[in-house]
Amino acid sequence: QVQLVESGGGLVQAGGSLRLSCAASGRRFSTYSVGWFRQAPGKEREFVAAISWSDGRQYYGDFVKGRFTISRDNAKNTVYLQIDSLKPEDTAVYYCAATRDSLLTSSSYNYWGQGTQVTVSS
Repeated sequence: QVQLVESGGGLVQAGGSLRLSCAASGRRFSTYSVGWFRQAPGKEREFVAAISWSDGRQYYGDFVKGRFTISRDNAKNTVYLQIDSLKPEDTAVYYCAATRDSLLTSSSYNYWGQGTQVTVSS
């Protein structure tokens, strides 16, 4: 069992930066790959980024274009999502999730956090 808690969201002006955190509790968290997803009002959930537990390889959604960076600190049981050059269209609830299966498919994620709101003003 893994519990995930996101933090770090908030209101920020366009062009600013945020670092989201996903703190995990539970056994063997380091053996889970972790992904970040987001969902804007009226839109479907969207894959943002993921990091593999085995080799630390990072994967990003097509829209990311270098503005997002995912990282993890297994000693702290925490995964981070750095977002730079924020745009109003980045406004969404951001969720982290954990899986031992395919990290590119949202349906494979077994554990989800409650989400953290990111709002970008123009």
